[in-house]
Amino acid sequence: MDTQSQQHHKQDFVEVEGEENRLLQSEECETIPLSTPQSSLSTTLADGNREDYVYAAKDKVRIFDLESNGNSTGSTVVPPFSWKKLWLFTGPGLLMSVAFLDPGNLEGDLQAGAIAGYSLLWLLMWSTIMGLFIQLLSARLGVATGRHLAELCREEYSNWARLVLWFLAELALIAADIQEVIGSAIALKILSHGLLPIWAGVVITAFDCFFFLFLENYGVRKLEGVFAIFIGTMGFSFAWMFFDTKPSEEELLMGLLIPRVSSKTLRQAVEIVGCVITPHNVFLHSALVQSRDIDIRNKGQVQEALNYYSIESTIALLITLVINLFVITVFARVFYGTEQAKDIGLVNAGQYLEDKYGGGFFPILYIWGIGLLAAGQSSTITGTYAGQFITEEGGMDSGGACNNAIWVYVIRFLSI
Repeated sequence: MDTQSQQHHKQDFVEVEGEENRLLQSEECETIPLSTPQSSLSTTLADGNREDYVYAAKDKVRIFDLESNGNSTGSTVVPPFSWKKLWLFTGPGLLMSVAFLDPGNLEGDLQAGAIAGYSLLWLLMWSTIMGLFIQLLSARLGVATGRHLAELCREEYSNWARLVLWFLAELALIAADIQEVIGSAIALKILSHGLLPIWAGVVITAFDCFFFLFLENYGVRKLEGVFAIFIGTMGFSFAWMFFDTKPSEEELLMGLLIPRVSSKTLRQAVEIVGCVITPHNVFLHSALVQSRDIDIRNKGQVQEALNYYSIESTIALLITLVINLFVITVFARVFYGTEQAKDIGLVNAGQYLEDKYGGGFFPILYIWGIGLLAAGQSSTITGTYAGQFITEEGGMDSGGACNNAIWVYVIRFLSI
């Protein structure tokens, strides 16, 4: 009798275990995040080492403590606003916002200012707002599903559709990377008095990406801190130029509030809108939000995370709007209506500014070069980072090969 009972128990256990395995493979259980405490469930999810190529659980920023706040799985309670939590959530938006400040944006800004004056500031503002909406959707996708966009494309689409999406995403990323790397190389040439040719600057920029991305091994907050320094450098440099040239405040406000565009400025208008269309940034932002330890089974945590990410992303893109506004108004003030307006670009913009305003205590040429270097370096790094996630979508992640740490560096090299 005991033997039969044991056999029945064993059979029941096998059936339950089989059902549990089927549930683990179902779509519902696929959304369980890496923040799930160690259990048979998290062990099963870890079999593919999925956490190694997004953010390892040990590297995630811990914000929520379920034992201290008393929220259980499935709770819909959203705690009051906390400045401390906002600080802990701050970071992904900074990396995302760099795409709005890359050398391509600066090129579009200076040409818009030199040729169209202040008239296209309204378009800059509204294109940034539309870009914000898209990035908020990307962040919501990452938080709600516990996966980034490249993973979801790989899992939801057929092989041919996935490969087409991967090809288009890589093509868009390459197009963005070209102007980012060259912009950084131009800045190095400016700051070295021409000693470093463009090709040498390109090589330096490509390889220092590895150094900066290596900082992530010491914690994602270190990498986010580097980008805060980059953005702060751009803000300081271009704000210096703004206050040094003293643009018209009245025309600035009119440019922001009164929509104007003519046939002569249509090309510059298209450039401003085109500069904020960055497909790789949608992939990137959905991956960056994975760096925070969020239990997506807890609706209260998910909603709270979305609230903080919305605030953080809005602040980050507001900063980019102000910096881009600085650049447009500086070149509108100095070059609008002049003969140099049609010839100005990233290479000669600093020299033209110095010819107008002289050397001074700190030559404006070097201020421009420093700001351009910060824009080029930061955008190249985030482009490489996005390429790492996009490459996973293209089918290279077969059998978990890309989860190996060596493969991560191979993917970064291919992205560069």
